[in-house]
Amino acid sequence: MLERSGAERTRNRLYIMVLQAVGRVLRWKSKKDRERPVDQKKTYLDGDVIRAQVTDCDFGALVQLPDAIDHNEWLATHTTTFFNHISLQYSTISEYCTSQTCPSMAIPGTMLHWQDGEKGKKVKLAAPQYVDCVMCSVQQLVTNESIFPTKFGHEFPPAFATYIQRIFRLCFHVLAHLYHSHFRETVALDLHSHLNSLYVHFITFALQFSLLPPAELAPLSDLTDALCISSASAPHNRSPRT
Repeated sequence: MLERSGAERTRNRLYIMVLQAVGRVLRWKSKKDRERPVDQKKTYLDGDVIRAQVTDCDFGALVQLPDAIDHNEWLATHTTTFFNHISLQYSTISEYCTSQTCPSMAIPGTMLHWQDGEKGKKVKLAAPQYVDCVMCSVQQLVTNESIFPTKFGHEFPPAFATYIQRIFRLCFHVLAHLYHSHFRETVALDLHSHLNSLYVHFITFALQFSLLPPAELAPLSDLTDALCISSASAPHNRSPRT
């Protein structure tokens, strides 16, 4: 009887040790799964929603620089407009984008880390905090008179194109997160046609003026292909005037 009780206690201890070990493994795996971007079904590529747009205009023709318009003025006007439209589009689903639902800035195939400047330390942020950083950073740039001059006689800075490229990169991150994590909510609000049209216009302009490199666009390359966006027309290579 004593021997059997001792054997049972040994088995019980081993059983508990196994359960504890399994629990540690499962907790570790759960943590790693939360940190790793989840491969979700790309609902934004579904046939019914991919064709939805608010206009059938030729965006390729629309983004062409008119002869009488200054190159930098054209970039500045469109950049501020795109920023405002993307900010508005995000605001429609912002209540669904929380630190709980979006603990990282996930986009198709990866997650993004915030970085202040080119040499700043990369920091992992929840998506709403990342988007806040984008909005604040871009707002500071577009309202800086020395970068986006609004007064007669004030010139654009020599590095103006670099500022524009940074703004487009950050805005693209917001669009990519909208498609990756909040497209279902966007469809439920019947705003996917607006998002698709905004994306087509934004990417067409970026390609036309070489504002985003192919590597930056890769996370949504399937969407770009599905929407038949291409740089078929030669990019505008005129050097920006300062």
